[in-house]
Amino acid sequence: MNIPYDLLEAFKNRMHITHSGEDSNLERLLSFSIVAIKNSCGEFDIEDSKDTDLRAQELVLERTRYAYNDALEYFGDNFLSEITSLSLSLIPEGDTNETL
Repeated sequence: MNIPYDLLEAFKNRMHITHSGEDSNLERLLSFSIVAIKNSCGEFDIEDSKDTDLRAQELVLERTRYAYNDALEYFGDNFLSEITSLSLSLIPEGDTNETL
């Protein structure tokens, strides 16, 4: 997966990483996080600026932060409400099963 340069730089800025020695590892972690968030929440465009895409990008960055710090097992519990909210926002219109 090709990681946008802006996303890599956003993560490095957030983590105060000023060198490029870890870029390939960070790109790998970011790609894993994109796939994981898409699997949990639904499809989004990591490079778009719509509200749902920005929220997804934030979750990708947070999940990557947890993965980078070897604390990934805590991400789901700590971000459950954000994951659920994004999932509901990404459900295509007319694709819900309404029950009475």
